[in-house]
Amino acid sequence: MNVLAPSKKLPAIIGLLFRRSIPLDIIQGLFVGWGLALVVTYVVINAQVQKIMTTVNGWQTTQACGVPSGWLVQAACARALPAVNAPQEAVYWQATADARGASLDGSRRYMLHFPPGGLPPVNAFWSITIAGAHRLMVENAAHRYSVSDRSGLQANADGSVDVYVQPAAPVGHEANWLPTPEGGFMLWLRAYGPKPAILDGTWRPPALTQVQP
Repeated sequence: MNVLAPSKKLPAIIGLLFRRSIPLDIIQGLFVGWGLALVVTYVVINAQVQKIMTTVNGWQTTQACGVPSGWLVQAACARALPAVNAPQEAVYWQATADARGASLDGSRRYMLHFPPGGLPPVNAFWSITIAGAHRLMVENAAHRYSVSDRSGLQANADGSVDVYVQPAAPVGHEANWLPTPEGGFMLWLRAYGPKPAILDGTWRPPALTQVQP
């Protein structure tokens, strides 16, 4: 029985890997080409995502998705905003960082301040939804996952509206509260039936500011 000693196994394996033959060359070429194609595709699509997205007050948005376009734009939309409508039907924003550029942290307190008359101008409705770092809903004890124009939001004395994004409910403003999960999270702002002020960029969502303890 011919058994290679441990010291001789590694050279034998290396020799097998680098043994030249047409079938082995084809197989190695296919694996190398497949790997390079994946890397190049990932880089190109992510570059296109950055190209079509616009950042406004920390919110990222685009109106390039949901309409006829080339395959690269469609791939970028599938990466950034899957299953979206045409801009005339709905416009979407997403935020993963606060006004200072710091990643959102569920242990901290944040606020969205809409000035008087500054809520999203829509013909249908708008909503702000919270999700975990992996873009999936995270269960919370209050079973609150969004606030919207149908949430009975409480306005301030001057007509402005504050939305509280934080772990615990703000006393007296529970209707304006969006509970945060543990760890990182993100926000979605959706405007259905957007009015021209949204479509032409005149209206902008307010920045998400961190509330100091």
